[in-house]
Amino acid sequence: MKPTKIVGIISFVAGLVMIVAGAVTWGVVTSQLKDERITVAADAAPVMGIKVAGKNVAGPITAFGQAEIIKHHATAGSDGKTYAELGALQTQAKNKAKELGVDDLTSTDADVVAKIEASPELTQLKADLAKYTGQRTTQMNGAFLRTSLFSSVITYGVAAFVVGMGLMNLVYGWGFFSVANRKERVAAE
Repeated sequence: MKPTKIVGIISFVAGLVMIVAGAVTWGVVTSQLKDERITVAADAAPVMGIKVAGKNVAGPITAFGQAEIIKHHATAGSDGKTYAELGALQTQAKNKAKELGVDDLTSTDADVVAKIEASPELTQLKADLAKYTGQRTTQMNGAFLRTSLFSSVITYGVAAFVVGMGLMNLVYGWGFFSVANRKERVAAE
């Protein structure tokens, strides 16, 4: 068998394998997303002109839409502050409390609790710390959820790329095989 024909067969087989692998990956990710029973929030913005609000997350467009609305909700819940900004505010509150003689605003020690309750400034710092901690947790959870959804969006992209490359390999394989067959016919004549 001629090298051109071998390359054609290898390209064709590789193309088939890539198409199957990409399609299986797409199907697995879709199945996993559907199993989570996530519904895109009603206030989600359209993605690339496609309405996603209220739809089940079962593909790259709905996953992206849900990730974006999670970011919107997490940011709204933290007064527009990022995870890092909230961490800095927590540190400021803790440092101010230390300046006022309290090392731990969350302490349950009776003397510390009494000192905090006796000081309006320490009471406010404790309330601020609790608020920042809750908001930071919301931002962190939102980031985790968005990362998971974006991972699926990326996987969809890779799967589509692999299918596309598989189709290209089919074309290359067909081309090489056709050239090899023509050469054999010309040689036979």
